[in-house]
Formats: sequence, C-alpha cells, structure tokens
Amino acid sequence: MRHGVAGALVTGMAVGAWAAGAQAPAATNAPGEIVVTATRLATDPLTTPATVHAIDGLELSARRARRTTPDALQGVPSAMIQKTSQGQGSPFLRGFTGFRTLMLVDGIRLNNSVFRDGPNQYWNTVDPLSLRGMEVVMGPSSVLYGSDAIGGTVNALPVQPPPAGGPDLTGRAYYRYASAEDSHTGRLQAGGRVDDRTGFVVGLTMKDYGDVEGGDEVGDQPHTGYDEWDADAMITRELGDRGMLTLGHQTVRQNDAWRTHRTVHGIDWEGLAHGTDKVLSYDQARDLTWATLAAKEPGSFVDDVRLTVFRHSQAEDEYRVKEDDSASRKGFDVVTWGASLQFESDTDFGRWVYGAEYSRDLVDSTGDRLRADGSVSRRDIQGPVGDDAAYDMLGAYVQDIVPLAAGRLQIIPGVRYTYCRAEAERVQDPVSGDVMSVEGDWDAVVGSLRASLALDTEERVVAFAGASQGFRAPNLSDLTRLDIARSGEIETPVTDLDPERFVSLEAGVKLRTGKVSAQAAVYRTLIDDLIVRAPTGRTIDDAREVTKRNSGEGWVQGLELAGEYRFLADWSLRAIGAYMDGEVDTYPTSEPELVRDGMTRLMPLTAEVAMRWQPAGTRWWAEVAVRGADDADRLSAEDRRDTQRVPPGGTPGYAVGAVRGGVRVLDDTHITLAVENVTGADYRVHGSGVNEPGRNFVVAIDSRF
Repeated sequence: MRHGVAGALVTGMAVGAWAAGAQAPAATNAPGEIVVTATRLATDPLTTPATVHAIDGLELSARRARRTTPDALQGVPSAMIQKTSQGQGSPFLRGFTGFRTLMLVDGIRLNNSVFRDGPNQYWNTVDPLSLRGMEVVMGPSSVLYGSDAIGGTVNALPVQPPPAGGPDLTGRAYYRYASAEDSHTGRLQAGGRVDDRTGFVVGLTMKDYGDVEGGDEVGDQPHTGYDEWDADAMITRELGDRGMLTLGHQTVRQNDAWRTHRTVHGIDWEGLAHGTDKVLSYDQARDLTWATLAAKEPGSFVDDVRLTVFRHSQAEDEYRVKEDDSASRKGFDVVTWGASLQFESDTDFGRWVYGAEYSRDLVDSTGDRLRADGSVSRRDIQGPVGDDAAYDMLGAYVQDIVPLAAGRLQIIPGVRYTYCRAEAERVQDPVSGDVMSVEGDWDAVVGSLRASLALDTEERVVAFAGASQGFRAPNLSDLTRLDIARSGEIETPVTDLDPERFVSLEAGVKLRTGKVSAQAAVYRTLIDDLIVRAPTGRTIDDAREVTKRNSGEGWVQGLELAGEYRFLADWSLRAIGAYMDGEVDTYPTSEPELVRDGMTRLMPLTAEVAMRWQPAGTRWWAEVAVRGADDADRLSAEDRRDTQRVPPGGTPGYAVGAVRGGVRVLDDTHITLAVENVTGADYRVHGSGVNEPGRNFVVAIDSRF
C-alpha cells in the first residue's frame, strides 16, 4: 500500500528538525573532535569548509548495531542506501553511486578500474566491525583524491593497536542477532603492546545471514541470505620520537550472495516483475596489505611526510543458471599495486599539503559455459570485462590552507593533475564475436576553491562555501564490459570515450553551542560528458544491447539539514532532512534519440528524527526514532525500464519507527536491544532489488577488556 501521507510526514519531520536545530546521528561536530579526509589535514569539522560527517565505532557496532558498512551511512543526509541484494549495498551520495563515489580504506582506494556503472556490491566487502570510525565528505573531492570522487568520498578508518603506555593486552568479543534477517554476526579481537614501541591488533569476524523476512504482506524473501568471514590485522612500530611504521592487512570472503530480483525467486510486491534465471549468485574476495611510514620534522620546510605502499586484490565470481538450464560461470581477478607520497609544509603563506599517487591494475577476466555436470563446454574470450588488461593512474596535487582575519577566515585553493591509461588485449567484438584489443589514455586538470568564515568572535557560527571541479576517467568497465546491465539489458564494449566532468557549487552554515549543533547546506552539481548506456537496436540472448557514450549533460541539486538539540539535561533531539532534484540527458527507448530526463534513482524527500534519553552519570540510554521517505515517483526512463526493482509508477514512500535501548555493564560491555520497523511495514529503498526487513528484533553485545 502506498503511504499517501508520507510527503506531509517527511516534510514536517524535516522542518521540525531544522527548527529544533537538530544534528544527525552521524554528523560529528563536538568540541575537540577532528576530521582528516576533507582536507588531508587534521581539522575541526566546524571550520572545515565542506559538508563532513564522522561516524564513530560505537555507532557502528553498539548503539545502532549496523549490519554493513553501507548501512552505517543511513544517518547521513543525501545518502540513500540502495540494495540490489542483502550482500550488495551501494550508497547513493548526492545522486551518484557506484564508480562515481569513492571509498577509501585508511586512505587507500577501494575503487578500481573494473567497478561498474550503477549500484555495485564492493562497499559491502568492508567489515564495519574492523573499523574505529568513518569519515564522509559530500560532493566532489577530485582535487585531493582523483577520479571517481564525485557524489562523495568515504574513508573507512581501521581499528588500531593500543597507544604507547597502553595495556599490554586488550580483547573484544562482539555478537549481533537480528530476527527478520535470521542473522548471526560474531567478532573476536585481540590487541596489545609487544614493547614500548610496538603494538598490534588482530580480529576475526564471522557472518551468517539467512533469508530476509519482509513486512507483514511480503513475508519470506527466498535466496536473500549469504555468509561471510573477515580477518584484519595491524602492527605499529614507533621509530624514535618522530616516526611511525604501520603494517596493515584485511581479508574478506563473501559467499553465495544472490541477485534475487533477476531470478524466478524475485517477489511481485506492488506489481514488480521478476527475472527468469533459476540461479544468479556471486562470490566476492578481497585482500588488502599495506605499509605506511609517517615522519615529522618540526621546524624544517617539509615538517610532515607520509609514504604508503599497498597491494590490493579483488575477485568476483558469478554463477548463473538460465531458464533453459544452460549454465555459465564468469568473473575477474584484479590486483592493484600502488604507492602514495604526501608532504606537509607550514609557511608564511599557509599550511600546504601536496603529493603524488600511482596505481596499476592488472586484470584477468574469464567466462565459461558449463555442461550439466559442471564441466566447461566453451571458454569465452572474456568475462565481465576485458581479459589480459591493465590500467594505470598517476596523479599529483597541491592544496593550501590560508588563514586570514586573525584565523576567523580561511581560504583553501587546490589543484590536481591526473593521467590514466587503459589497455585490454582480449575483448570480444560485439558484432563479429572475434577478439579485439582496446586501449586509451586521458588526462585532466581540476581545481577547487573553498572558504569558511566564523561569524562570531567565539566561533560558534561558521559559514562556508566552495566551488569544486570533479572528473571521472573511463575505466575498463566502461570500455570493455560484456555483462548484464539493468533489467533485460546486456552491456557491450566500446572503444572511444572521454572523461566525465563535473562542477559543484556549495554553501552552508554550521552552528555549535552548549546545547545545539547543526549544519545546513545547499549544492548544485553541473554534469558534462556523462557516460551513459545507449541502445544499439540489437538484441543478444533475448536481451537489449546497450553500450556507452559521452552523451549525458545535466545537473543535480539539493538541500541538506542535520542537527542535535539537547533541550534538557538528559534528553536530546536529533534529526536529518534531505531534498534532491536533478536532470540528465538519456535514451528513453530502444531508439538512439537523446532527451533530457530525470536523474536515475533520484532520492525522494527523506528525513529522520530521533529522541534520546541518556541521564548523565548513568549506564542507561533509550531512543525512539522515525524515518520516512516520500514516494519515489520522479522516474527516469531507465527507472521505468527496470521493472524488477522499481514498481510501476515508482517506489512507494514509507514511514518506519524503531525503539532502541542499551546499558553499559562491567564498565566496558555494551548491551543494545532494538525493535526496528516496529509496525512490520513492507517497504524498500528506491531502486533496491530486495525489500527491507519487517519487524526486526536486534540484540548486540559488545564487550571490551
């Protein structure tokens, strides 16, 4: 049933949140806290001239007990967490997702050259229980982080060993159960100090997700469960008084995560269609190993330097059984070698940060047709992307933070140069079926100018504004993909593409007093040469063929509100609200006619309010929260064609409530109990391939010693 009152409810929630001056649960803006990702320097989020949010480890594990890393972004305005399946969460940030948003792990790119267009599953391979926190920077960050940083940049910060002088041995035991997910998650972690200079931490997380139980009408959603295990480790070694060596590692293995909406097991909720495949499952593997050397030399021209080298491997395996019982297996392995070098210099002309980065992807891609007994009947030229491929990316950047007006005003100019090159030796020609090769190279220069101004002498109210260019170079997925696209579509390779370019204008205000912290921002991002899927008029295996072209021009704009108001000693009100609109050129039919249309997967008007009771000096807390979204009926042509994920006329709005509470026992053990989706409503986030859990009882125990 569509929620006819959702629009009024959400509007009232957003207006009420702003009137109260509330702050989102994820928006850190407290005295003494710092963020690094927005400027590559430690800065106060209040005076940082960008929209930034910080999520601490307690929010990730105990208070909110988030299931995945994408779910942890739910409290960020203009973040819509689309889920193709339970194992494939992909945040939309300010209207962009997939390879137009950038995920970092301790500053190292998760993104690589095989990331595909639209929602993908790769952010789900970052274990939230292995993190001490996350930092979110909304809007383009290409000056500091290069290609892909368009909708936003998220930096996942791994847990660290105890600091010098800390305990010789620490431990952690964590368990989470959720009834509507039929899920069990557990983690064991140990850390300590080997000696005065050396610390370590190691962790192992096991996850078992059953089929998701939807709301009261939908019920069980078959083949939505999967299992996963994650391991991580870090060693730090102090090198004298001014240096630190860090060695880190992460391993992730995710098994049998189905893309259920494309199979006969998809649900028909609100008129949805479903696919004809009998099986469509994915396995994911990821291994990241890195070393970072950080050194300080106060008083010298270069007073801070940071060198990182890394090896990052990611693998994907797809198993598919079609309606006629024909089976196939395809996937890729990509190994990325990279290094980055960053310098800082404090001068009379401001605080400079500058450096260079290089990475090289090596890609093997395979596709096999299978017999009934599982043996290979035919080996394809390529898998999802071109085989025997490589992708190089080189970048150099410089940024200056200039304080003026006794420090109340700061201006931050920056510029970056990036060069990218792609080559793939084995690509299937979509017309002849023969082997061909694809190669190309691109470069870009982008700049940004940001400023913040404290409006009062006590720096409680800060206004900020900025203009930032962004770009995304064509990757191997754009150039060589031969794979399923949206419902009923197959994407084929192309040989001639240019970089996408963006310009974003943003302005806002931040407030921090003893009782109120808040921020509001408006933005408009201009889009040029967007790479979009275009129909060719041909069909392949009963699917419409689409390929890529630089045909998209348009814009996306929005308003974000977030804040917290402590109106009594023990009570606080927190809230977020976001409105978004946008247009872009696209192809509305199977004919090659380009028209201006709405943004694909445009986030509907969305808001959340939460009332928390937490008496000072006690171990208890309780919270009531309501989250709502309006009908997502501003559909693009691609949305309307995607009948397996978007119901006819759009995704219905919703309003769902949650009750949470917790207690801290034995000083370092947090117990959280929650009832999510209290009314058992049937709903899904716009563009998802699975409905959200129905009435969900959650218990989480996080014990540290």
